[in-house]
Formats: sequence, structure tokens, C-alpha cells
Amino acid sequence: MGAVVALDALFNGGRVWKGRPAAPPASVHPTGLAALDAVLPTGGWPESALSEILMAKDGVGELQLVLPTLARLSAAGERIVLVAPPYTPYPHAWQNAGVDVRQLSVVRAEERDALWAVEQCLRSGSCGAVLCWPRKADDRALRRLQVAAETGQTLAFAWRALSEALNASPAALRLAVDARPAQVRVLKCRGGLAHPAPIALVGH
Repeated sequence: MGAVVALDALFNGGRVWKGRPAAPPASVHPTGLAALDAVLPTGGWPESALSEILMAKDGVGELQLVLPTLARLSAAGERIVLVAPPYTPYPHAWQNAGVDVRQLSVVRAEERDALWAVEQCLRSGSCGAVLCWPRKADDRALRRLQVAAETGQTLAFAWRALSEALNASPAALRLAVDARPAQVRVLKCRGGLAHPAPIALVGH
């Protein structure tokens, strides 16, 4: 049996090639929170992927994270689709956030049809972003949305209950938004380690 050679000696001596993981491409879609962008591997929302936002309750600033991106997309003429939103969108609030409401489309659908509608919108490649609020979505359903977002090269956002954090998810990015104190936590992010410290939601 040959002599045992330390791996470090081989690497440092240049006798063994050591690959380095490629850094994920920088995002062109920063979130609405500079402190959050700073800890995400791409500096914003992952491209052509599903981002999951888990909420302790409704109305804790969960939309402020995406409104700047939606404003930029709508200004560029990209369509934004809301599938089965839990509340009727208030046009003036969206306009005040800089979103061109002429680029907004709302799809009304029952729970059993909503995920199908989301998947079709994502796959079409004709939308800049698709937003959804699935109440009953297992790992398989979420994986279909992730694949559809990749296929259509579209941003996908899913708002779900914070209790879903106990279950695994194929989403490229998973955030948790807490009510008290108002803060956001990175639970999972593709291409890097989740930032351990919570980030305060400004203005809440």
C-alpha cells in the first residue's frame, strides 16, 4: 500500500485541481429592503424562481418587499398577475408604490384551480411576475411552480402561513415575516447560507 499523502499537500502543491462553486448571478430585482438585499447571495430576488414569503398574519408588511420590483417591472411594460388574492387589491395603494396598474391582471380562481392558473401563467413566459397565496400546496405542487418559473423565466412569489416553515420547500428563497417585532428572517436561500439574524422591517 502506498504512502498516505495529506490532501492539503496535494491541493497546495497544485497536483490536484480543486473546483470552486460559481457565485450565483447578481439579481436585477432587489427587494424593498436594502438590509435584506445585503445578505442575499444574489443581492435580491432569485431570477426565474419561486420565492416564498411566510407570514405570521396578514398585513405585516409582506407586500412592501415586492412592490419596488413590481414597480420596475410594470414601468418596463411587464405584466404582473395576481392569482386568487385574498383581498381585493386597492389600486391607489399600488399606484402610490409606483406600480403601473395598467400592467396588473387579477385572476379569480377557486383553491383547486389557483395553482393550475399560477403554473400556466409562469410557463407562458409572458409575465414579469406572478403572485399567489396558496393555502393548500404540498412539496410536489410547489416544485411544479418552481419548474414553471424556470421554464417561463418569470419571478414567482407565494405568500403562505408561517406554520408552513416546518415543512420542506423547493423554493429558491424562503422568508418569514414576523409581526411583533416587525422583522423578516431568511429561512433558506439558494446559493448561500441563510442569514441567522432577523432584519427589521422599516416603517412597521
